[in-house]
Amino acid sequence: MSRRTTRPAVPSARAAGSGAGPMVTVCRGCCCGRPDKNSAVDHTGQLDRLRQDLDATATLRLTGCLDVCEQSNVIIVQPSAKGRAAGGRPVWLGLVHDTGAIEDITTWIAAGGPGLADPPATLDLYEFTPSRRIRNDLDSAPGT
Repeated sequence: MSRRTTRPAVPSARAAGSGAGPMVTVCRGCCCGRPDKNSAVDHTGQLDRLRQDLDATATLRLTGCLDVCEQSNVIIVQPSAKGRAAGGRPVWLGLVHDTGAIEDITTWIAAGGPGLADPPATLDLYEFTPSRRIRNDLDSAPGT
């Protein structure tokens, strides 16, 4: 794993929304979202689907490299304020390459996301825990 500097998040068009729902961070840095690394994945289609399905329920943002390249494509689902109050914590999902995973993620978020709804069991296959350094870098990035 490299020691890239985590770049600040780049808000998507939806990021200016109410912020009442969960926040979904999609890594689109050096490895995530790159056809030359995962050529069988429709990266643009994934983002389009997330934008469409999360428009009314979550804030979607794109970020630079999260320095967990071995897990590309990475999506982080952070709980809403209500979800965090109920005990929800950010969920890191890696190797998100198929449309079924995107559908499971958006369905879970529509039901409330972390702290408010149990994720579909299939998302257990994607969940991982990044190092403390990586988590701290994300927590200290502007806009988080």
